[in-house]
Amino acid sequence: MRAALRAFLLCCALAAPLAAAAEPVIPPGAESIEVRSSPIAHFRIGYPDLARFGRLEYLGGFELWSPNRHFGALSGLVSLKAGRRIVAISDNGFWFDAKLDVDADGRPTALFDARIAPMLDASGTVIVGHEADAESVVLTRGPDPKQFIVSFERDHRLERFPVDLENFLGRGERMKIPRAIRKLRGNRGLEAIAVPPETCPLGAEVIALAERDPRSDRDIPGWIIGGPKAGMFRVRLDGDFSITDAAFLPDGDLVILERLFNFAQGVGMRLRRIPCAALKAGTTVDGIELMTADFGYQIDNMEGLSVHVGDNGDTVLTLMSDDNRSLLQRTLLLRFRLVEPPVPHEKGGFKLRPAVLPQPAAE
Repeated sequence: MRAALRAFLLCCALAAPLAAAAEPVIPPGAESIEVRSSPIAHFRIGYPDLARFGRLEYLGGFELWSPNRHFGALSGLVSLKAGRRIVAISDNGFWFDAKLDVDADGRPTALFDARIAPMLDASGTVIVGHEADAESVVLTRGPDPKQFIVSFERDHRLERFPVDLENFLGRGERMKIPRAIRKLRGNRGLEAIAVPPETCPLGAEVIALAERDPRSDRDIPGWIIGGPKAGMFRVRLDGDFSITDAAFLPDGDLVILERLFNFAQGVGMRLRRIPCAALKAGTTVDGIELMTADFGYQIDNMEGLSVHVGDNGDTVLTLMSDDNRSLLQRTLLLRFRLVEPPVPHEKGGFKLRPAVLPQPAAE
C-alpha cells in the first residue's frame, strides 16, 4: 500500500503544472551550498539481497536535499574523473557541481563540496524565466578546450558553454538546430542530447531527442545534428514512456532513459540500448531493455543519465531524478554497473527482450 500511495502522490505532483514563481536573480559565479545525503543501500524496496536488475547491477546511491532554495529540479548530468565528480543542470537554469568518494568497486560512499551557479547567456546575463528550462547536458569530445552542450525546453535550443569548473562563468552560445525542433510542444520538446564517441562514427556533433512527438501516438523524433549523416530518425514508441535523457556507452551504443507516469499505470522508468549501427536518418530504431522499474524500486521522476568508465574498467551508469522542487518528490542519485552485453540478433541488430525482474512481494 505504501508504494501505491507514493506512486499516486508522485503522479499528482508530476501532473500538476508548476507555478511560475518569480525568483531573485543571484550574481554570476559558483557558490558553495550545504547538501545533505542519505544512502540508498538497496534499489528494490524490501529485497535487501538483490543487486542484479535486468542487465545492470546496483552499486549504490543517495537521496539528496539542501536548505538552499535554488537546489533541486536536476534534469541532466555528466560524470567526470572516473565518477568522482558530477556536473548537473537544473530546469530553473542552474549548474550543480559536486564531488564523490567511490570505493574500489565503484560504489559511491559520500557526496561533498557541492556548489551551484546560475547559467549565463551570451551577454553574461543570468538566464531566467522560460529560457532557463535546461534539460540535458553533455561534454564535447576531441581536443581541448572542451565545451558543455546544454539542451533547453520551451524555448527549444542548444547552447555551448565553455567548461569553467572553477567559477562556472562560461557564457552560452546558441547553436544551429534543425527547424523541426522549433515545432515541438512547449513542455514535451528537446529533452535529451548525447555526443557520439569514436566507436560510433556518425561524424555528428550531437544526437538530440524529443520527449515525445507532438502527436503523442507517433514514434519519438530524434536528430543527428552536424556531419555528413545529419538528418531525422525516430525511436519506436513502446508503451506510454517518454524519453528524458540519453548517453552513449564506450562501445558506441546509445542508452535512452525513459519515464512513465499516469494514474492507470503509476510511475516507472526504463533504460533501452540502441545499437550505433541503427542510428541513420530516415529510420525508426529500437533496442533491448537494460532495466525497467516501477515504484516498488527506489525511483522518482528519473530525468538524468550519464555514463563513465570507472578506475576498474567497469561501465557505470548514473541516474538522477528531478524533484520539481516539490515536497512530494525526491532528488535521487543512483549508480549501476553494466554487467551483461546486448543479445546479438541473427541479422546483426538487437532483439527487444524485456529485462528479468524479481516479482514483487505480496503486500
